[in-house]
Amino acid sequence: MSDCGVYKGGTVARARGGTRPLAVLVAVIGVLMVIAGAVTWFMVQDQLSEARITVAEDADMLAGDEVNGPLSAYAQAQVINKHALEATGGKTYAELGREDPLRQTAMSASFLRASLFTSVVAFGVAAMAVGVGLALVLIALALMSAAKAVDRASGSAYAS
Repeated sequence: MSDCGVYKGGTVARARGGTRPLAVLVAVIGVLMVIAGAVTWFMVQDQLSEARITVAEDADMLAGDEVNGPLSAYAQAQVINKHALEATGGKTYAELGREDPLRQTAMSASFLRASLFTSVVAFGVAAMAVGVGLALVLIALALMSAAKAVDRASGSAYAS
């Protein structure tokens, strides 16, 4: 006997099938992504907190704040660039001569900024993982709801 049913109006659909297992799989993947995103967020936050960095007082935003999140990391990276350009007379690492003693300052500033920007990106990826995970959980709930609706419809279609 086929697992397809004919419903009122001539619509043919699967009465039983892979919808529930698919919904469970999507839900599990979603939950894992939420967990992975949250763990990543808090690991990066913890590492930044352990460094005990404070946003410089002359920053455009969050001055004096502890660097422990994406906004404070971005603010500190921007102020590091500002200080490096002030120290080098407005020249970047690439613009300084090889023998210029300020080149080391520019290079250190560049490395510090890159590290802070990496943490900003990590926060973004973590947030995206949580968002995608939540979306997958919602999709799984919708699939389960659709499977229940098909079951109810197939029961009433076969009864009539």
